Amino acid sequence: MQNLQSEFLQCPYCGEQIEVLIDCSVRRQEYTEDCSVCCRPIIISVESNQGEVVSIEGRTEDE
Repeated sequence: MQNLQSEFLQCPYCGEQIEVLIDCSVRRQEYTEDCSVCCRPIIISVESNQGEVVSIEGRTEDE
């Protein structure tokens, strides 16, 4: 898939930088992915425009 882009964000639980793969063909998306370090669920919100990630945010389930 051409519209996949690798991005880094900081886990809101353990503070480690983790790599996530984003489908840039979707303009706005929100999904849950477990941290690859501490395994806790991160809610990831992404905005894309013209195949590029405009913003990415990771937050805990209780925020």
